[in-house]
Amino acid sequence: MLETLMALVLTSPAFVHNGAIPKIYTCQGKDISPALSWSGLPAGTKSLALIVDDPDAPDPAAPKMTWVHWVLYNIPPGAPGLAEAVTPAALPPGTLEGHNNWQRTGYGGPCPPIGRHRYFHKLYALDVVLPDLGLPTSAALVQAMQGHILGQAELIGTYQKD
Repeated sequence: MLETLMALVLTSPAFVHNGAIPKIYTCQGKDISPALSWSGLPAGTKSLALIVDDPDAPDPAAPKMTWVHWVLYNIPPGAPGLAEAVTPAALPPGTLEGHNNWQRTGYGGPCPPIGRHRYFHKLYALDVVLPDLGLPTSAALVQAMQGHILGQAELIGTYQKD
């Protein structure tokens, strides 16, 4: 019997892959998180992690750092996605948050100082539920995930201030 393998896919009704992120999700709008949904979880997925970052900071012509906008982990694999403008209380049960580069938890929308930046929404399927890492940075979360990643999906959006 042939088994059909699905690839892990991350999508948003707000923007297409490599498309522009609407202003409502940025510092020039309501600064709310876009809805995200996923499918094709690999067999054995015990939890999901999400990191949203901008590798083009501060200037896409001369990037110097990756600015982290959102860090979530231990998202239960039964969750089909995240609602638009999701609050900490409305995250799927068991989901834990990490620190973004504003040194706080939660979503921080695109707010590029110059040029059109790319925003990478990276979803990881893990074979474990991670221990409580406190409020990890994205680097600490990536380190904790090593050896446990079953699959990864990426959704890239772009934004440039008016």
